[in-house]
Amino acid sequence: MKNPFGNMANLVKQAQAMQEQMAKLQEQAAAKTVTGTAGGGIVTVTANGAMQIVSIALDPEVVKSGDVEMLQDLVIAATNDALRKARDMVAEEMKALTGGLRIPGLF
Repeated sequence: MKNPFGNMANLVKQAQAMQEQMAKLQEQAAAKTVTGTAGGGIVTVTANGAMQIVSIALDPEVVKSGDVEMLQDLVIAATNDALRKARDMVAEEMKALTGGLRIPGLF
């Protein structure tokens, strides 16, 4: 008689292996950074693969201008650009792990 739980045990092992690979990938992604810009490089924002902002650089001239609203808009635009690039980077790496299968809740 065949073991009815044999396939289930194999699936559980595969799921655990994939989970370990995903954790490793997330750790590696957190160490990688991408840069978003706005205003032709006036504002530069760097984010990592963990979707954290790690730095913001402002051109001193934009600060001198005193146009706070414009600076705020540029910071938002550069941040959104950096986060989009970070999501795309992680999605590409996940694609290699999942074989292109889109799994809900994974980046």
